[in-house]
Order: sequence, then C-alpha cells, then structure tokens
Amino acid sequence: MSILSGNKVVIIDYQMGNLRSVYKSFKKNNCEATISNDPYIIKNANKIVLPGVGSFKDGMKNLINLGLVEVLNQEVIQNKKPFLGICLGMQLIACKGYENGESPGLSWVNADIVKFDFEKNYRNLKIPHVGWNSVEHVNHNNLFKNINNKSDFYFVHSYHFKTNEDVVTSITNHGINFVSSIQKDNIYAFQFHPEKSQDFGLEIIKNFIQC
Repeated sequence: MSILSGNKVVIIDYQMGNLRSVYKSFKKNNCEATISNDPYIIKNANKIVLPGVGSFKDGMKNLINLGLVEVLNQEVIQNKKPFLGICLGMQLIACKGYENGESPGLSWVNADIVKFDFEKNYRNLKIPHVGWNSVEHVNHNNLFKNINNKSDFYFVHSYHFKTNEDVVTSITNHGINFVSSIQKDNIYAFQFHPEKSQDFGLEIIKNFIQC
C-alpha cells in the first residue's frame, strides 16, 4: 500500500477546466483524488484542491451557483484543511478581481487580482503571459521542498495577484515582478500550473499530499 493512500483529496469541479490534468498529477504521485462538487465529499476530504482557468467573475459565479462558497469557507477557513489553489484557484481566494468588471472573491487573503499593465513597464510584452518562466523563492513555502530556487514553471494568465499581506513565497518577472505563489497557514496557492510543469510540478503535488 502506498504511504500516500490515506489521503482523501478532492479536486473541486466548478466547471472551470483542466481537472483531468490535475487529477493525473495526483495519480502519478500514487494518490487517488476525487473530482467532485458534492458538499458531502468535500466535507469528508482531508485536502482540497481548487484548480481552474478562465475569468475571475465566471469562477466566482460558478462557485456561488453550485453552493460551494459556504462549504469551502467551513472546511478551509474554519476546519483548517490543507488547500491548494492553482491559477484561477489562486486568484479566487483574493478579495476582488477586475476581469470584466469588479467582482468579489472568497476574501481569504487581502489581495486584488489586477491585469498586467505594460504601458508602465516600458517593455512590449504580450498578455496573456503564456509559457515557462522562472520562479524565485522569497519566503519559505512548505511545497517548495526539494525544488531548486529559480526553477521554471508553466504559466497561462492575463491577471495577477497583488497583495500587501505577508504571505508571498515566490515572485516571477513578466515585465514586472508579480506574485507567483503564496502560503497562509493551511492555504497554498500558485499562479503557475504544477500539473503542467513536469518534474518540479509533480514534486509540488507530492509535497501537498504529504503536508
């Protein structure tokens, strides 16, 4: 039996994409995750993953319409279950997003989700920011165990996480330095896609399973 088999990991299905690739990254680490939006399954999991691609407004709308906000607040904030937010899943834990107008988020971290503004950066860089880029560690993050500083990870996003809260664990440069990961108590979140980032990405998933 795998030493990881005792984990009950739920990957939240809120109709915002890329769930199978996240599922496969857990399976490669000998951990059978469950894809679900059933509150009962979420309550009985011991770890919660919120992946996603797409707009902040649509993501929050889907969480609300599926009745998932209350159960996520209960299990992550009150019960302190380990939580992993990936890409849009990271952005949704902020207070506000500004994609297609202002929208409230889950407000787990005092942060806003803002668009890259290259008029102020003096560089003709494209958005969305797509592809491999270096991630520089700036504070300790349990999920960076056995991962070299400034390793490359895979990004796809047009908006980024902006916060003054002391939770930032890595930054990445795309015209500006932006937040590429945070850790706050039991909450871990990454702007890049570990499930698409080959060996180092799988190591992050493994570290989350073992946390």
